[in-house]
Order: sequence, then C-alpha cells, then structure tokens
Amino acid sequence: MTFDLEYNSERPIMIIPEYGRHVQKLIDHCMTLETKEERNIMARAIVDVMGNLQPHLRDVPDFKHKLWDQLFIMSDFKLDADSPYPSPSKEELLEKPEPLAYPKSASKYRYYGTNIQTMIDVALSWDEGELKEALIYTIANHMKKCYLNWNKDTVDDIIIFNHLYDLSDKKIDLRESKEELSETKELMKKRNTQGQNPVKNVKKQPFSKNRKR
Repeated sequence: MTFDLEYNSERPIMIIPEYGRHVQKLIDHCMTLETKEERNIMARAIVDVMGNLQPHLRDVPDFKHKLWDQLFIMSDFKLDADSPYPSPSKEELLEKPEPLAYPKSASKYRYYGTNIQTMIDVALSWDEGELKEALIYTIANHMKKCYLNWNKDTVDDIIIFNHLYDLSDKKIDLRESKEELSETKELMKKRNTQGQNPVKNVKKQPFSKNRKR
C-alpha cells in the first residue's frame, strides 16, 4: 500500500495563511457549489470558523466585517455569495496608498523632535506682539535644551537662531537679536532634575516623642 505525499511546494499558495489550508479548501469548495443558497449557508459557516480561529480579535471594531472581507479576499474575489456588508473589490485591495508627507526641513535636525515644527507653525500663525515674541524665545530655549541633550556639551545661541531661521522657512530671524537664551548650566540642571522621584528630595522630619498619635 502506497501513499502519495503532498509537498507544500506543490500546493496552491494561500492568500491569508493565518487561517490554515483547511479553511482555504473550505472556501474553494464553497465556490463550487451550484446554488447561491448553498454558497450563502456555507459562507456563513466558514466565517464562524474563521472567527473561532481569531478569538483575540473579537473586541476589534467591525470584527465580522473584517472576516467577510477576508473571506472574499481568500476566494480571489470569485465567491458569489451574499455578504451582510459591502463586498470589497480587487481594485481597492491593489490600490496604492497615498505617500505620506514628511517634513522637509525638520529631517536635518532630528534632535529637536517632531513637535518642534508644529510649535514653530503655531508661533507663525500668531499676531505680532509680546506674546508671540515670548513664544518664539520659549521655542528657542526648548531647541537649545534639545540640542544639549543630543550634544551633551555646549552650544552658542547663534547656532540655535540659525536652525530656527531655517526651520521657520526664514520667517523667524533672531540672528541679530541681542537677547540671550537661558544659560547652558541652567538648562542642563533642568534636564538632570527631570524624571527624579520627588519623594527622594523631601527632607525627613526628625521624629518627636511628643508627636500626637
């Protein structure tokens, strides 16, 4: 008595291998059923089986909708069955997403973080006045602290002003400013005290025998 071995390399490629080959074979068999009523009954049963195989996803919004979409995807969109949800199309699956817009100038100064550009844009949207000027110098001091976190040494204010000029698309120019930013020692001290446990800095009160209980 001989058995014919079936190698994976000789089997059809599974579109969504997470469900296993048995589910794929059930879907293939469902497509061969003659009547749509039979296909609908089997399709609902297959979706229930797929749900049991992914119990950790039951709390995901539109869980059933995702299962039906995966059912049609695994059938290569050839299954003629009624879904309780709008059926996906092959064109939608193959459609390329729109490219993400990355900040052009901020990429040169990664040590400032991704939020610095948002802060600068907010400052540019404000009307001229003392509040805007205070915000700009707050941003510059924050940039200096970020630079020191990365460089861990020292930095001249003119370097920060040049970077701010570049990041603001040449709209914020402090390069001729006579006002200085916070000193390096002060910023380094703030950096070193961040994240410390405040309980450790509280002085212990001496125990008094006359303390009320």
